[in-house]
Amino acid sequence: MRTTRIYVELELAAGADVLLPAAASTHLLRVLRLRPGAALTLFNGLGGEYAAELTGGGRSGARALIGALTEVERESPLQITLLQGVARGERMDFIVQKATELGVQRIVPLSCEFSVVRLDAAALRRRVEHWRGVAIAACEQSGRNRLPQVDSVTPLEAACADGKHELKLVLVPQAPATLSMLSKGPQRVVLLVGPEGGLSGREQLLAQRHGFQACRLGPRILRTETAPLAALAALQALAGDLAT
Repeated sequence: MRTTRIYVELELAAGADVLLPAAASTHLLRVLRLRPGAALTLFNGLGGEYAAELTGGGRSGARALIGALTEVERESPLQITLLQGVARGERMDFIVQKATELGVQRIVPLSCEFSVVRLDAAALRRRVEHWRGVAIAACEQSGRNRLPQVDSVTPLEAACADGKHELKLVLVPQAPATLSMLSKGPQRVVLLVGPEGGLSGREQLLAQRHGFQACRLGPRILRTETAPLAALAALQALAGDLAT
């Protein structure tokens, strides 16, 4: 029987009896309807995972007895940052979920010239918190013990100028180079993908001035929710954990 994996923002130690946070308690007791004695796996994003047993549940929340630490890691050797133009509704949720499953270390949602989504600051903050929750759920499902960083929505120019990477790639359907020509060997990659309307010509030039190399994924134009996942899978196959 599959053990339920739960992320908790707690200090975990073998032998401790802990009260689980409200969100985790609700999921275990009301959604999954688990009973005392149920086996759990808990992780706090700091590496490794703990066997645990649900010991009780009431108005105060669920309690768990922490067992042994298993120092297992499921992170890719390829350190990928995804710069993703914000997509509408469930499309962005899908991108965050699948990018997490595919092993990205950092996701930076971008505001771009052709972005369809236009929200005020408060709505954007709520959306980012929602995406972080999506990433946590994807880690619970996929077996990752370290959470990817999900940044606040960032202007494209600021994101392009941030940080140093061995390889910077921007997906452009008409680019002469393919992903496979450029991606062999590096251990740190940043991948830039536009929103539904794509990147403007000015944005493509801006990215290239910051060291991004334009590449394509084949002869067809992919949707904004398809392109990053295809590229991430290809990168992992060429130089990441699928290549080992």
